[in-house]
Amino acid sequence: MYRQGLWLIGTELVFLLLIPGILGWGSDGHYTTCKIAEDYLSEEAQAAVQQLLPASADGSLASVCSWPDDVGKKLRWSTALHYANTPDSACNYNYDRDCYDTAGNEDRCVTGAIYNYTKQLSGYQRSVIESTYNLTEALLFLSNFFGDVHQPLHIGFLGDKGGNKIQVRWYSTGTNLYRVWDEKIIQSALASFHNSDLTNLTQTIQQKIENAWSNDASSWGTCANNLTVCPDSYASESITAACNYAYANVTSGSKLGDEYFLSRLPVVEKRLAQGGVRLAATLNRIFSSNAKLVAEA
Repeated sequence: MYRQGLWLIGTELVFLLLIPGILGWGSDGHYTTCKIAEDYLSEEAQAAVQQLLPASADGSLASVCSWPDDVGKKLRWSTALHYANTPDSACNYNYDRDCYDTAGNEDRCVTGAIYNYTKQLSGYQRSVIESTYNLTEALLFLSNFFGDVHQPLHIGFLGDKGGNKIQVRWYSTGTNLYRVWDEKIIQSALASFHNSDLTNLTQTIQQKIENAWSNDASSWGTCANNLTVCPDSYASESITAACNYAYANVTSGSKLGDEYFLSRLPVVEKRLAQGGVRLAATLNRIFSSNAKLVAEA
């Protein structure tokens, strides 16, 4: 059963990667987060990830980190798992209040999904073959959702659907606030500072982790009370960043240019960095031979 599921995923990934233009910013942002994570994996976690990756990944988690986005139209049930919304103007996240889908089903949001797939992957040490879950899917979903929960407007206000309903101009282009944070800031950074080279952007962020952010970065991967995973705290950081930076001084019709771009880019870079470091730390705990799942939901 497991091998059959792995083959199907591999086939879907090959098919999707051959379709021009199917990958947008999600590919860049998620690639960066997962590429950073790869550098912080323990030997045990690296071995487990390599075993679970589909053949089409060619050994790279980063290369397939956007798979859940790419197949979203096929897997409609997964749409609600990429985000969570807070009440309008509530700059804090509360799992019991905020984690539900549009039909009111509880636990169906990005933090609920992270708890769920962490629990699924915790069965890896028992036996991949005997697992009742498709652990390849679990790994790809978990990795993708770590990127999502660190994007500030994936934990945005319910009324404007995380900035989707706030129409703005990004320089001379019409778009919405969600798209600014989901693609425009990174696209502009790539063009302005990195010669449109994603590897250069990723390396720049990695250098900041090791240097400018090193004091803070050393604690990014830890969870209180020795929890295996702690996405609620990441969601809380995101809605705080959304209030302080994404929504700040923006209304429908706002024209956003250099001032907004240059002041918000450091926030985007740090959220990508934190997502990568924390994904690695979580996978290290999951795949440790001494692993004992400790999670709250």
